[in-house]
Amino acid sequence: MATDYDAPRRDEVDLGEDSLEELKARRVDSQSGSVDVDEAEVAESFELPGADLADEELTVKVLPMQTDEFRCSRCFLVHHRSQLATERNGELICRECA
Repeated sequence: MATDYDAPRRDEVDLGEDSLEELKARRVDSQSGSVDVDEAEVAESFELPGADLADEELTVKVLPMQTDEFRCSRCFLVHHRSQLATERNGELICRECA
């Protein structure tokens, strides 16, 4: 049976006062005829036109590090020299990591 966790809680005293007919009516009202559907499964079944990328090979041209760039010793990302914050013991540190 599904439980509505957002509904206000009732005391044990209040639960004991409900009649059997009220409980049966509440149970029938709370059950719906619709089936719970996982949205992720439904989304996977949709196929967009021209969006089949299963056989596609992605290629990226990798450029070597330029003379005006440096590699941060903390985040290991390549930044432009204008992003250089400090240099400690030969280690270059970018502004984001400083």
